Amino acid sequence: MTDQGQPRKGAGEKVVIQKYANRRLYNKATSTYITLDDLAGMVREGVDFVVYDAKTGEDITRKVLTQIIFEEESRGQNLLPIQFLRQLIRFYGDQMQAFLPSYLELSLDSFIRQQERLRTQFSALTPATGVGMYDEQIRQNMALFDRAMKMFSPFPLTGTEPEAAPAAPKTEPSKDDLTALRDQMAAMQAQLEALAKKK
Repeated sequence: MTDQGQPRKGAGEKVVIQKYANRRLYNKATSTYITLDDLAGMVREGVDFVVYDAKTGEDITRKVLTQIIFEEESRGQNLLPIQFLRQLIRFYGDQMQAFLPSYLELSLDSFIRQQERLRTQFSALTPATGVGMYDEQIRQNMALFDRAMKMFSPFPLTGTEPEAAPAAPKTEPSKDDLTALRDQMAAMQAQLEALAKKK
């Protein structure tokens, strides 16, 4: 991508993008028209932006980001497994819908924090060994999240426990990880309590 995300905004500021009825996107920071590919590049560069409908002023950032994902998937960049998409659709309208976004953010944030270490380890391993290590990391992340859920959830988790899963090496989470998990769980619990009061 070019410098469509420039000039760099100050800390806490977002680049404002306007979307017109003809589907054209206008970057107010650079006073230029851009494409979805440019926006995808801005995401990869870490440029924070917000997209508004030029006519109504509605914040349509979520819709535009979803459109970028759709475009990437349609080009064969298959990142989202079919089973994941099916399960995601099932959550719409479900009582756990409010809980899912925080869970997904927590899981992805954990993966992002570990990706550099994983890349370094993968580069020194064969493909078969690398996949095994990746699976093990996922199991560790899920176990950590499950422990946090049992500590902070206002209701018992549903579902069955995995049967006779191979014992993973015990790793103690750091204090920073536990603090972040507690903050996330507290926020999720507050959301669920608010939902319960509405019913």
